[in-house]
Amino acid sequence: MRTFRLQLPLGIALGLLTLGLLRAQETGVEEVSQAQRAQAELQARIDEADDESRELLRELRRVEVETRRLEARSDALAPRLERRGERLDRREAALDTLVETREVLPELEQALVARLQAWIERDLPFLQEERLARAEGLEAGLADPDATAAERLDRLLAAWRTELDYGRELDAWRGILNEGRGEGDARREVDFLRLGRVGLYYLTPDGRQGGVWRVEAGRWEALDEAGRVELRHGLRIVRDQRAPELLTLPISRPLERTDAEASS
Repeated sequence: MRTFRLQLPLGIALGLLTLGLLRAQETGVEEVSQAQRAQAELQARIDEADDESRELLRELRRVEVETRRLEARSDALAPRLERRGERLDRREAALDTLVETREVLPELEQALVARLQAWIERDLPFLQEERLARAEGLEAGLADPDATAAERLDRLLAAWRTELDYGRELDAWRGILNEGRGEGDARREVDFLRLGRVGLYYLTPDGRQGGVWRVEAGRWEALDEAGRVELRHGLRIVRDQRAPELLTLPISRPLERTDAEASS
């Protein structure tokens, strides 16, 4: 058998070889380009993931700061909320007893008025008509259907405060002294001096007669000359006509002795 060999010109062979090399080179370039694009896409995804991670980290830190702030505020508010809860509990308890309080309130008001009247009658006899009239007005006010419970209590407490204030006051005034209890008894104008609820005195305008009210005896007791001089000084002190000084006067009601003093 004969073997035929095809022999190409050298130029054609070189051209074919070059063409093959170019095609191989193009294939390599395309592969490199694809690898670069894949790498770029991967890097973009990595960068995007890094940005998202950084944003998540910032959000996590912000949430942690806000959580700590809320915890601190909660710790600060806890005692206040506890106190409010206690107040609400007390108010609820008060509301539960409100009905009972309203039922006993009229009796309490009557008792306060009765005690006030008894107090005035047993007290030193100063401004007695005015004070008894005030108490009687309170008693009439309790029957007023238009007055609320709060208004009635305000009037009662105001009257009691007025009476209590008398015990802390020094007072001097000119008035009529009735030395007896009948209509024909002597009445004369005198100067009165009151030292709280400790002493009640009178002195005639000429200074020749004076007396001290004795609670236990329920009557006036005459003062001697020394007592009248002290009383005159007391009147001038209360009227800002003389500098304050220590007075030596008998008192109207006896001092209450302690148990130790009573047993000695």
